[in-house]
Amino acid sequence: MIYTPICEMLGIEYPILQGGMAHISDARLAAAVSNGGGLGIISAANGNVQWLEEQLDLAASLTDKPFGVNIMLMGDNIGQIAELLAKKRVAAVTTGAGNPDRYIPLWKEAGIKVIPVVASSALAKLMVRAGADAIIAEGGESGGHVGDMTTMALIPQVCDAVDIPVIAAGGIADGRGLAAAFMLGAQGIQVGTRFLAAFECNISPVYKEKLIKASDGATIVTGKRLGHPVRSLKSPFSRGYAKAEYSDISDEELEMMAVGSLRAAVVDGDEKKGCFLAGQISGMVNKEQSAAEIITDIFLEAENILNGAGKWVK
Repeated sequence: MIYTPICEMLGIEYPILQGGMAHISDARLAAAVSNGGGLGIISAANGNVQWLEEQLDLAASLTDKPFGVNIMLMGDNIGQIAELLAKKRVAAVTTGAGNPDRYIPLWKEAGIKVIPVVASSALAKLMVRAGADAIIAEGGESGGHVGDMTTMALIPQVCDAVDIPVIAAGGIADGRGLAAAFMLGAQGIQVGTRFLAAFECNISPVYKEKLIKASDGATIVTGKRLGHPVRSLKSPFSRGYAKAEYSDISDEELEMMAVGSLRAAVVDGDEKKGCFLAGQISGMVNKEQSAAEIITDIFLEAENILNGAGKWVK
């Protein structure tokens, strides 16, 4: 059995967090991951405060296990969301796109663990000073918004830079990735892309089919020109957007091109207009499973790998 300080910190069976994927990570997926022994995460970017409260109540009706919420800190209603999470006393908050320091005292008073997502050791140090309980260090192999550093290079440097637990993310889909994360110094993992293929994930059938059929070279990064690069599956939309980035189109027009593209993928399954966010491990996801089966597979494989790792040491 694999048990790390992350398990004790969050009250979970396995040290695995589900990624907070906008328009995807809802109450049903989060509850399924929590029931499977991990920490399910609801994305606050999915809707307004009322929607989020409904999702929190729904998740609480579907599981008696801990679950958390992911917040992108650049939204207009972050203050209201922060207060709602304190009121509901969720187990954990993962944050991105900003500094959560102004909300940390509120959350900690409510007993919430604060776990920011970072893409560099400098940001990790800043989050420690702000009072974070743990750090999610996410490499550029992940789906959605990405940084420049790879997971292999990022994790050990963040582990060296901070004295709180580090959770590895980006390019992790199976027990080999989990075992590697432990060897790099992490105490747990965050997984997003593989949970897209969970039965409990609400994405369109077209989205799931594209993911399951994806190869190792199936993703592309766009958005660097605007300063917020995003990794997604190659599609008519992503290829068109990449071409537009190197044209004389204005930044405003380029920004508008992406409006509604994620919803077009998640809800409508529109192959031409949809932006199908996914990480570089998409080629390793080849079937639908329950969230619980995904978690069990990852940890059983990691146990076998770690138990046999000594064969290479003479």
